[in-house]
Amino acid sequence: MTSAAATFAPAVSTRPPVNKWLVTVSITFGTLMGAIDASIVNVAVPHLMGALGSTVEQITWVTTGFVIATVMVMPLTGFLARLFGQKRVYMFCLVLFVAGSALCGMARTLPLLVVFRIIQGLGAGALQPTEQAILRQTFPPQEQGMAMAVFGMAVVLGPAFGPTLGGYIVDNYSWPWIFYINIPIGAISLLMVSRFVQEPEDVRVAMHEMAARQRKHMDWAGIGLLIAGVGSAQYVLEEGNRNDWLASTEIKAILFIAIVAIALLVIRELSATVPAVDFALFKDVVFLSGTLIGAVMFAMLMSVTFLLPLFMQTLLGFSATQSGIALMPRSLCMLVVMPIVGRIYNKVSPRIVIAFGILLFAYTAWLMGHYTLATSNRDIMLVLIIQGVAFACLFIPLTTVALSTIPRHRMPDATGLNSLLRQIGGSVGLAVMATLMTRFATRARDSMLGNVTLARPAVASRFAGMTAMLQGKGYDVMSARGTAARMLDLQLRQQAMVLSFERLFYTCGIAFLCVLPLVFLLRSPHHGPADRAEVHIEL
Repeated sequence: MTSAAATFAPAVSTRPPVNKWLVTVSITFGTLMGAIDASIVNVAVPHLMGALGSTVEQITWVTTGFVIATVMVMPLTGFLARLFGQKRVYMFCLVLFVAGSALCGMARTLPLLVVFRIIQGLGAGALQPTEQAILRQTFPPQEQGMAMAVFGMAVVLGPAFGPTLGGYIVDNYSWPWIFYINIPIGAISLLMVSRFVQEPEDVRVAMHEMAARQRKHMDWAGIGLLIAGVGSAQYVLEEGNRNDWLASTEIKAILFIAIVAIALLVIRELSATVPAVDFALFKDVVFLSGTLIGAVMFAMLMSVTFLLPLFMQTLLGFSATQSGIALMPRSLCMLVVMPIVGRIYNKVSPRIVIAFGILLFAYTAWLMGHYTLATSNRDIMLVLIIQGVAFACLFIPLTTVALSTIPRHRMPDATGLNSLLRQIGGSVGLAVMATLMTRFATRARDSMLGNVTLARPAVASRFAGMTAMLQGKGYDVMSARGTAARMLDLQLRQQAMVLSFERLFYTCGIAFLCVLPLVFLLRSPHHGPADRAEVHIEL
């Protein structure tokens, strides 16, 4: 038993025992709502356009504003936790998120809705990293895998269930209810957090001492550079593809601001007496490698979640509801497998589980690369079930091992950076895939166009058959030939899109295989009886 544990034993013994599962349920509500709200608005875009009289380009700010606000707060979680305490930060952000949700539901103009979504995003930004830190400090070391399984279900399943839940609410009620639904859930969560969540005494004392130093050396320059750098970088990722990237003067200017601000931020934070964002944590090889793999994992998750519904709706003729239902097996599989992976975390080497997850995802990417216009719903769901196992094997050991060497009192800083890179990884994945999809399709069509000529017997036969069919329906010769040419071009574009999706799925698999060497840098400390005794007293 360590001296630190003995020091705090009397103070802790006067507290009533804390049920770790009540703590878990209390703080998971807020995180789940924040994760769902990042994607729930997407299905309501047509309704919002009609209600607010906005264009597609304008309405995207409803999502962009939320995401930018979220990523700006994430790395400041440790800074805020030291100043005000983890529990207070979580409760304040939850109140801000719920208040923002209520205001969003009442907004009747686009500018107001965007402003209220930014308020909602500022509240949501600290929920994920604060929950992760609280769970790491609440569960003993030998149960960290199970703690991260619960956290993973909220973070990963939120974006997966968001569109389905949003579609149901919009179809059966009205769009404000996608925001109003957060109010009762948030109120219950707030009540439970105030009742059941307690900060461990050793963490509270250590963070109180750090807060005193932080108040004497407030890093206002670091906070300003963080807001400018991360905010502008996220804007470029959200809006770059829509504005044709560097072809846009606006994007080039904002990208320049992002690069300069982030470079100055890193220099500032590594030299500051008490940095607002503790980049020194990345000197820990385990934390760095685990966080990087996690960022790539989230990039792949968001990429596949973006690509598959597009493939099903544009090429296979699925409706939005059908494509959402087709994605459900992956989410349900993750829901079942995550607790199992959390349970075996201390029995099987995390390196083996993570490497297995990477290889399994690469295999599913290879299978998806074989999708055609004849692919059935069953074929898609079988691959997604395997993919659900892959992501479950990745998320839990990654988030557990990445933070395994971080001291308890520095956990909020580490979880903030971990969440930030995971969020940015998802944004990068979406931006890259959206850009490559168009470019791959254009190249595929151009390469096939030279072979689609009437000089080839197969093409001439297809064209003649289409023309005859149209003439049989009453078209004159010229109209039939023109329509047949357009139909042939449509088929060519469809095949080009199939080839584009094939390359995109292969790219996802290859990109993930490239991070496999980082797995060898991961290690998980052994938790013996001494660890368990110390944690029991501290909690």
